[in-house]
Amino acid sequence: MNLKNIIKKDIKIILSKISYKNTLDPIITLNKKNNSDHYQINNLIKIATTLNLKTCELAEKIMFYINKKHMYKKTSFSEPGFVNFTICNNWLSEALEKIFISPRLGIKYVHSKNIVIDYSSPNIAKEMHVGHLRSTIIGDVMVRVLSFLGHNVIKANHIGDWGTQFGMLIAYLEEKKINNKDLSLPKLDKFYCKAKIKYDSDKRFAEKSRKYVVKLQYGDKYCYKIWKKLVFITMSENYKIYKRLNVTLEKNDTMGESSYKNMLFDIVEDLKNKKIAIEHNGSVIVFLEEFKNRIGKSMGVIIQKKDKGFLYSTIDIACIKYRYETLHADRIIFYTDSRQHQHLIQAWMIAKKANYISKELLLEHHVFGMMLSPNKQPFKTRDGNTIKLSTLLNQGVEKARKLIKQKKPNFSKKVLIQLSSIIGISAIKYSDLSKNRHMNYIFDWEKMLNFEGNTAPYIQYAYTRIISLIKKSNIPLKKLTSKIILTESYEIHLAIKILEFEEIILLIEKKGTPHVMCKYIYQLSTCFSNFYENCSILFSKTIKTRKSRLKLSILTAKTLKRGLSMLGIKTIKKM
Repeated sequence: MNLKNIIKKDIKIILSKISYKNTLDPIITLNKKNNSDHYQINNLIKIATTLNLKTCELAEKIMFYINKKHMYKKTSFSEPGFVNFTICNNWLSEALEKIFISPRLGIKYVHSKNIVIDYSSPNIAKEMHVGHLRSTIIGDVMVRVLSFLGHNVIKANHIGDWGTQFGMLIAYLEEKKINNKDLSLPKLDKFYCKAKIKYDSDKRFAEKSRKYVVKLQYGDKYCYKIWKKLVFITMSENYKIYKRLNVTLEKNDTMGESSYKNMLFDIVEDLKNKKIAIEHNGSVIVFLEEFKNRIGKSMGVIIQKKDKGFLYSTIDIACIKYRYETLHADRIIFYTDSRQHQHLIQAWMIAKKANYISKELLLEHHVFGMMLSPNKQPFKTRDGNTIKLSTLLNQGVEKARKLIKQKKPNFSKKVLIQLSSIIGISAIKYSDLSKNRHMNYIFDWEKMLNFEGNTAPYIQYAYTRIISLIKKSNIPLKKLTSKIILTESYEIHLAIKILEFEEIILLIEKKGTPHVMCKYIYQLSTCFSNFYENCSILFSKTIKTRKSRLKLSILTAKTLKRGLSMLGIKTIKKM
């Protein structure tokens, strides 16, 4: 049930009666200035100008036609150019009744598309750090939303498992005679750092590392065996992190760079044959006129090095080709930070020039900002190292445990452990998801664990309070057969807010912006709080009013739970 879309369609039909111009697109928004008017047309002046009509004249025509529909209680015109709509209470009641009996809250499935979502993408032999949080949880929200709408969503955890770091690690493990059986991810992380220092300072070691990379990429058994062990150790630990984060990624969603290794040689040869790539100083390069280097010449993208090794660009071209030809993707969404934008655009451009993908394929790079410390610097430890994601989650759980113990000292140890994990990790996730993904944001423990404001604890508490209220009523769901009655303004505002839910979901489907869901469920919680404080529920004067308000409460709880679920955040029955 999308109120804005319904109003928009009605206005478009009216405009088609006034003019043959069917390109007119009315912008419908909530009316925030007048409590009695629910929605308004926001671009009436622009439409009137296009039609060579006075604004008030166009408004009169719209109101004349719209007042014939039973959905609208009244319409009005306000200066300088708005048509305001008040929705009929009975129509709202009927709409709520439909979604009350619907397991999907009245939200229909859309036309299904094959959508690949490329997210999380950790590197092998390194522990996940805070920089992986945003890609992982924002991408996962998109997976949940698109799946709910009925799309065939293919999760692609594009892990970095085919690059230079493997040559460095294989060479380092060999030189230090380190037994593969003794390896763990924390140890690998340390070995990688030491290998990197040696690689940058020792030419002999660097050359040896590069040779091992080429050997691995061309199927050397010795290198492949070590590589497989490194991938297994890393991803085993990463999937424990995903489980803690309540992220839907599973082992069969891993589509690392190595997945496309058998395509690389053929792609290089094909690009050469099509005259898209040329050999230049021993390397194979694609020159793109659309990109210029510092001296104004076409920028070269290397797809094969002098030593015959392949690069990230080659892998990404193969990746896009595979997702289009084999997975039949209609839309591919990448969740990486902004630093990779040019690299991705170049790979897409080469794939298009080679006709590996069609022009209709939607390629989207959903960039996101950084998590910053209170001093507005990248969020790091005191010694300047990037904070491990597991450390961050542990801190969140511990802070939540102390807070819960302070508020509820009588909770059992089992309940305390369970609530601490849910509330602590939910607070971290929600704090991130509630920020516009395009922006950097400052990480603040105090704000994210607050039970007031737009935080996970506030929303989770609002949900538990409603569930408690419903239980206290002692009225079984099957006995709530009487219709919802809307008389008080608080009831009407809550009804309209509940009916906004589909609009929010469709907005996320289009733009990949989870913060609009956070804003919505916070507003819904606040709306319910106002309704609860001003409209007696359990002690209403009549049984019909009591049941009506209980149904509104149940709808609110269902919507909050569904909204939190789409964010990958669990609800709890007591706090």
